[in-house]
Amino acid sequence: MPPELLCAGRCVSQAGAAQAWHCPPGQGHSVWDAVRMPLGAGTPVDVQRHEDSATEGSHRLILAANRDEFYSRPSKLADFWGNNNEILSGLDMEEGKEGGTWLGISTRGKLAALTNYLQPQLDWQARGRGELVTHFLTTDVDSLSYLKKVSMEGHLYNGFNLIAADLSTAKGDVICYYGNRGEPDPIVLTPGTYGLSNALLETPWRKLCFGKQLFLEAVERSQALPKDVLIANLLDVLNNEEAQLPDPAIEDQGGEYVQPVLSKYAAVCVRCPGYGTRTNTIILVDADGHVTFTERSMMDKDLSRWETRTYEFTLQN
Repeated sequence: MPPELLCAGRCVSQAGAAQAWHCPPGQGHSVWDAVRMPLGAGTPVDVQRHEDSATEGSHRLILAANRDEFYSRPSKLADFWGNNNEILSGLDMEEGKEGGTWLGISTRGKLAALTNYLQPQLDWQARGRGELVTHFLTTDVDSLSYLKKVSMEGHLYNGFNLIAADLSTAKGDVICYYGNRGEPDPIVLTPGTYGLSNALLETPWRKLCFGKQLFLEAVERSQALPKDVLIANLLDVLNNEEAQLPDPAIEDQGGEYVQPVLSKYAAVCVRCPGYGTRTNTIILVDADGHVTFTERSMMDKDLSRWETRTYEFTLQN
């Protein structure tokens, strides 16, 4: 079964907005994200963006994500790496895919997340998609220019969706999207609410719509409360195992491939034997550029053992 990543998030910047994204098992990494932005996340991705300015102390970006993957696939927990320890992400350690990642952020304000596009047949000679996130985090190229370059090489990979962002407290935030099974050119996400799963941006899979609703409710419920409460509420969203069926859209896209796991795959949190949601990630960025990165990870392929780590830093731009 292919790996998957599920994320959800909310961003708020000088412009204000939110977003989210997701992907299916057996396809590599997938993401479910809901993000709300007054600024300019395995499963679906929701993006909501506002034109009003972020108020002091408010969050300009909120991202919550699940990584669904084989429990036995080797990887490193999120930590700082790269020059001067400026990049924070987990790392894939699968032979031949070492160093790739599904979600990461840098102290310079670069953020990227990847979801796989659900497809019945994979090209096993295709390039590893995790490198797309790693390359962006380590380059000085802006998000839109980077996705334009990626779009020229999209045919070299199995299906994917890629979110790339430049977060700048001084200049404003820019968030871009490209999917190699959709339009040929990347787009800059304008203010609004978007959903992204293991299909193209805004494809209304039922679990994407359900997860987005839960995400927005959690964000609203947590207003004016400590950020620890928001993080706890978003973790509850990411661990919701209620299957959203029937969903003809998933069945039509996944074909016979998705049928054996449909009852588990159609939930925000996937739980199959040997495969499923093994990492929850939440990223909060406030109006002053202070970042809180929380990762909850399964330990030793044991569903009863989880470790939570939190990192905090301020964007350098």
